[in-house]
Amino acid sequence: MGKIVTDQVDPKDTELMAHLFNQVFRPERDGDSFARRLESRMHPLFMVARIDNEAVGFYVGMELKPAIHFSWLCGVMPDARRMGVATVLMRDAMGWAQSRGYSGLRFECTNDKRPMLHFGISQGFNIIGLRWDEERLQNLLIFERNLAEPIDDKPNEQS
Repeated sequence: MGKIVTDQVDPKDTELMAHLFNQVFRPERDGDSFARRLESRMHPLFMVARIDNEAVGFYVGMELKPAIHFSWLCGVMPDARRMGVATVLMRDAMGWAQSRGYSGLRFECTNDKRPMLHFGISQGFNIIGLRWDEERLQNLLIFERNLAEPIDDKPNEQS
């Protein structure tokens, strides 16, 4: 296995974003849905993780409020799971956010996404709340990590 590398991609490339999303999640979305979500958002971040020249994961985030960067989407291709891809993406997103003055990084997750729940806890995130999601008709757990804490530069092999 080659080294996992992340590349920052123009957040206006919503067609690529949709293509990667549709390889991991359902229901499928088109580029326009991503363009609407990111419209007027401050400091969007779009990264693609790759091994050699193959895309194995992606990250999309944006400013939630001046001190908090929000990790909206993080996906790993099914064949690349448990290789540390999500860990590398999140570590690089945290570094990016920290370098721009954000004090925290937040994400939300439904209770049925057990691997993501375990991932958040293993990566030093705290559960800080719960909110009802009208679209999904279920609760979302809110995770947040203080970026003043050291960011581990070695991927967890089980993420």
